[in-house]
Amino acid sequence: MKRIFQVLLVTLFVGVSMAATAQYAAIRGQVIDDASGETIIGAAVVIEGTTTGASTDLDGKFEIKVAPGTYNVVSTFISYSPIKIEGVEVKEGEVTALGTIRMGANTEQLKEVVVTAKAVQNTEAALVTMKRKSANVIDGISAASFKKIGDSDAASAMSRVTGVSIEGGKYVFVRGLGDRYTKTTVNGMEIPGLDPDRNSVQLDIFPTNVIDNIVVSKSFTADLPADFTGGAVDIALKDFPDRKTMDVGVSLGYNPNMHFQSDALTQRTSSTDFLGFDGGLRDLPFDDSKSFPTINDAIGNPTGEDAQRFEAALRDFNTQMAGTRAGNLLNTGLSFAVSNQRALGERTLGYSFSLGYRNELQYFQDAQYNLYGKPTDPSETELELFEEQVGDFATQNTLVSAMAGVSLKDDKSKYRLNLLHLQNGESKTGEFDFTANNRGTVFTAKQFNIEYSERSLTNLLLSGNTVAGANNEWNYTWKFAPTRSVLNDPDIRFSRVRTGGGTPFSTEVGLPERIWRELEEYNLPAKFDVVRDLTISQRDAKLKFGASTVYKERDFNIYNFQVIPGNTTFGSNPSPNDIFVEENLYDSENPQGVRVNPQFVPINPNQFNSKAVNVGAYGSLEFQPTPLLKAIVGLRAELYQQYYTGTNQTGSIVLDNELLLDDLDLFPTLNLIYNVQENQNLRFSFSRTIARPSFKELSYAEILDPITGRTFVGGLFTEVATVGGETQALWDGKLQSTRINNIDVRWELFNGIGQSVSVSAFYKGFSKPIEMVQFLSDPGSFQARNVGDATVLGTEIEVRQSLALISPKLEQFSLVGNLTLTRSSIDMSTSELRSRQLSAREGEEVEDTRAMAGQAPYLINTSLLYATKDRATDIGISYNVQGRTLQFVGFGNQTDVFSVPFHSLNIKGSHKFGEDNRWKASLKVTNLLNDAREQVFSSFQAEDQFFTRLLPMRTISVGISYKIF
Repeated sequence: MKRIFQVLLVTLFVGVSMAATAQYAAIRGQVIDDASGETIIGAAVVIEGTTTGASTDLDGKFEIKVAPGTYNVVSTFISYSPIKIEGVEVKEGEVTALGTIRMGANTEQLKEVVVTAKAVQNTEAALVTMKRKSANVIDGISAASFKKIGDSDAASAMSRVTGVSIEGGKYVFVRGLGDRYTKTTVNGMEIPGLDPDRNSVQLDIFPTNVIDNIVVSKSFTADLPADFTGGAVDIALKDFPDRKTMDVGVSLGYNPNMHFQSDALTQRTSSTDFLGFDGGLRDLPFDDSKSFPTINDAIGNPTGEDAQRFEAALRDFNTQMAGTRAGNLLNTGLSFAVSNQRALGERTLGYSFSLGYRNELQYFQDAQYNLYGKPTDPSETELELFEEQVGDFATQNTLVSAMAGVSLKDDKSKYRLNLLHLQNGESKTGEFDFTANNRGTVFTAKQFNIEYSERSLTNLLLSGNTVAGANNEWNYTWKFAPTRSVLNDPDIRFSRVRTGGGTPFSTEVGLPERIWRELEEYNLPAKFDVVRDLTISQRDAKLKFGASTVYKERDFNIYNFQVIPGNTTFGSNPSPNDIFVEENLYDSENPQGVRVNPQFVPINPNQFNSKAVNVGAYGSLEFQPTPLLKAIVGLRAELYQQYYTGTNQTGSIVLDNELLLDDLDLFPTLNLIYNVQENQNLRFSFSRTIARPSFKELSYAEILDPITGRTFVGGLFTEVATVGGETQALWDGKLQSTRINNIDVRWELFNGIGQSVSVSAFYKGFSKPIEMVQFLSDPGSFQARNVGDATVLGTEIEVRQSLALISPKLEQFSLVGNLTLTRSSIDMSTSELRSRQLSAREGEEVEDTRAMAGQAPYLINTSLLYATKDRATDIGISYNVQGRTLQFVGFGNQTDVFSVPFHSLNIKGSHKFGEDNRWKASLKVTNLLNDAREQVFSSFQAEDQFFTRLLPMRTISVGISYKIF
């Protein structure tokens, strides 16, 4: 597959490079309806005083080939006021891009609006128009905004969108709701991310130079997938660039606490780690087509075939079990992008290609991963330490991204082919001081971790769009976007060496382990949409209907080996690297030597196959009951079925393609837009949506994170435990989908190009929401469960304003700020409420409601931007914070875990220089406040204790890019 992909990329790159040599002078742009935000098909755009011109195509775009010179360009269309753009300068061999031309209705016959060429070069205005006229509540950010502040990827750009927070610099959360309630699509199609267990896609993989805009839908319409609640994020990639471009860029990042450290943690690497995948160093030490022989098979017949296979596999294990100390270097980034369009007879060909490379190192000193709980004595309020893990932790993350696209269109149709491949490799190395104090088990140890994870995603998007009818009243769109995702964690290594005397490797401290994890998933979505323009009561209307289908299939497996030291002695200063030394290993002469126990033989509950089929159909009608009121009513139906093949831990339950979810749901939607004034809207929206469990959640899998020692437990497991002397059924293993009712109200004011003010209120009612709950019988384990019904009430305020409002001297400054406030309440289940009552502290009153897990109480995003008039220099300072949020629900003596607000203050700036401003230098400083990322255990009248603590410190990044043309 890799070779095929490489050949495709080389072939396409050669074609793109050859096409890039063709040069001619031209004027390009796009014409939209200023009232509706929709493109105008068939508008005439001509050079004033000549017959030279072009008609806009189905995207509202045009191209006029001209000789070098300065021209006036006139755009006309029936019932619209003509637009004249004066002083358009065209240079030899170059394309002059006019950007978006907004035509308004002709209120006075032949009245002409005269503007300058620069006045229309702002795609932010087009996005504001889209927001103003959208059928649903949306927010977003355009390519023009990316350039203002020098954002290099989609994740950093999204931090300024109303009600949006970015987790870990990668994932979007909308309105404070977690990943489960956020949907990410690319060009309107679902694709899985590099982490297939997340509903949202890792946004830092998309460079901004290939993005047209990013739109967040916060209310539902019937043409959208129903499995989102906080927001649906759609990334629209460029298909027909306005002009020929070729850019190259280099960036370096420095963190004084992470880089150029002489004793940083690292591990042995393979020859291909720098490309994001393992070169064979970490391969399984046996042929996985055969069952691994057990030690009992070998001992029973020491000279037999099984014993020989066992010994050969044992000696194929990598001997490194602990990281090493060495120096490290800077973060590095490389980028290349080329795009253009050219005429092919009556058609236009657009193409783009981008290649990105990023290698980032993080080194955390004094990282903490702890477990605390309530003491057995209810009179004691301070939390009791169960486990403490403090030490150094390093990651090396490599991401290679390649994106290539070709589009072909004429006046009536457009076809598009886009190929995306992502390759990600991440190594993790840890060395910790470990303390156990869990009710009778008391010891200290040194813990050593080595991990490597390789992930790849290959996505192909094929789409078509056609208009038909005498007045182009029919619009047909079809899309197909297959994706293959692969995730391998080869040779995860974990070991603890007891300190302070005693056996260095034992069951008490945790026997060493070697783990291989494999995941392969196919995602096959397709959709077909039809739009028909109508007239109802002499007012414009629109009928829309269509169908979609998504098929997903995942194969997952874990090979887990427990390392048994036997009677081996490791000397006075034992090291994990001594474990697999030749003289310590089992053979027929040393039957009590080090050996491994394959825990996946004969039953492997961590091997499963899951399938899901989702078939949807919808219809909606957009019409105007009155001249000032627009209504969009719709209904979507989805049939969702999820199947599972696997077994539980004991093998007593075996499921063979078992149907676990069989949901047929109807999702009504109503959106009302009242046009208070030309520049003001009042919106109301009601909808019903759904959140479904993931493949991992609806399984018997138990997935250990060896770094933190925490375990994810599949939702099919049941739990019965004793709390306060009472035996309770805490979970029945029947995980179900969450159904949500949504109401939104918004007032919005558009007070200039790219400027707006909006105030929103929203309500969400959740039936059986899914939350991550601590597994009472196994501290440090967490399980997805349905809990009691919940409600969320919230408000959002957004301001996008030029500071010229204060003084004309401040016209080069602008402020973007938004605030989201929410209040959530969940009715606790009977078992949860009872467990809290039985484990309550003296004087504590336990209520029957609590905050909803994953719902932040507030979000603040602010940016102060500065841009010179010639746009050569852009500077921005931004501040983002999310309020204290419940992350993991406590049970019994295991108390709740909350995230602590992380105050993110960042500065970004860029400056263009050189001939035609082709050079661009950028500077970015992140985490100016040196804030730490923390999660804490919190309990009644107790001091908060760390669950997780990482100190990322301040990072300085510099970059340089060059626009070749």
